[in-house]
Amino acid sequence: MNSARIHPLLVVLAAAVLILSAVTIAAVTGVLPTATSKATPESATPSAASPPSGRTAAPRRTEAPRVAHPTACSNCGVLESIRTAEVQGDASGLGAVAGGLTGAIVGNQFGRGSGRTVMTIAGAAGGAYAGNSIEKNVKKHTVFRVTVRLDDGTVRTLTQSQPPPFAVGERVRIVNGNSLERA
Repeated sequence: MNSARIHPLLVVLAAAVLILSAVTIAAVTGVLPTATSKATPESATPSAASPPSGRTAAPRRTEAPRVAHPTACSNCGVLESIRTAEVQGDASGLGAVAGGLTGAIVGNQFGRGSGRTVMTIAGAAGGAYAGNSIEKNVKKHTVFRVTVRLDDGTVRTLTQSQPPPFAVGERVRIVNGNSLERA
């Protein structure tokens, strides 16, 4: 009896194509980290110039000087830094479902009998994970982390969706725990 069997090399080749496709999709959508990075205000600051030879540089003061202010404001302080950060979005489950279905369909193309069932389940699980990750990455957004050193010396960091209309070093007041106004 002549049975049509898939050559093992063909199965390995198909698996390699699937893996390469998944890695390519992950790289294109940004799920796969890359070696490039974006400059942030913190990393974009110029480094201190080296002192002339034979002389030593005085240690730099990293802490802002504390200034006594006559008004008693428990939520007032100096804006120390503004940094941007990318935050992954929330997954609705649609990406996991679409990825799971796609993975199950592709996995079902390989194997025979119980092997086909295993490949279908593995494809569905891998596709669901990849789909969920891709959906989170597509919905990512930029937030602004604003650090304020209060007059009592404590530091507060606020997360805002829009850049604050203040410059670093300005006096500000924290209102309702999540917004800023001039002090």
